[in-house]
Amino acid sequence: QVQLVESGGGLVQAGGSLRLSCAASGRTFSYSAMGWFRQAPGKEREFVACINWGGSVTYYADSVKGRFTISRDNVKSTVSLQMNSLKPEGTAVYSCAARGRAFLSPTRDPGEYDYWGQGTQVTVSS
Repeated sequence: QVQLVESGGGLVQAGGSLRLSCAASGRTFSYSAMGWFRQAPGKEREFVACINWGGSVTYYADSVKGRFTISRDNVKSTVSLQMNSLKPEGTAVYSCAARGRAFLSPTRDPGEYDYWGQGTQVTVSS
C-alpha cells in the first residue's frame, strides 16, 4: 500500500517555474515506478512524465519535453516535477501516481497505476 500527497501547486505567470512534490508513505515506494499526470477542466487525464524505481529511466510527454524534469529521492520517499517555461495550456490539476507492484517499468498509461494522490492545482496565467 502506498499513500501519496502532492504539494507545490499555485498560480504562476507564463514563462515561470514551479516545483511539485509528491510525498509517499508505504514500504514499497522505493521499488515502485512513479508518474505525474494532469487533468484540465473538461479534458481527459493526460500523461506528463514518469520514472522508474531507481530513477535511471524517465519518459516525458512531447508537450513538456525539455521544460519539465521528473526526479525521485528514495531516502526521503519523494518524487518531484520541476516545471520550467510554463505555458497557459499547462493549467490543470497535477497528480502523482504509483504502480502497485515492485520493479515494474514506468508507463504513460494511467490505467497501469494503482495508487493516486489527491492532486494539486497549477494555474498558469497569460
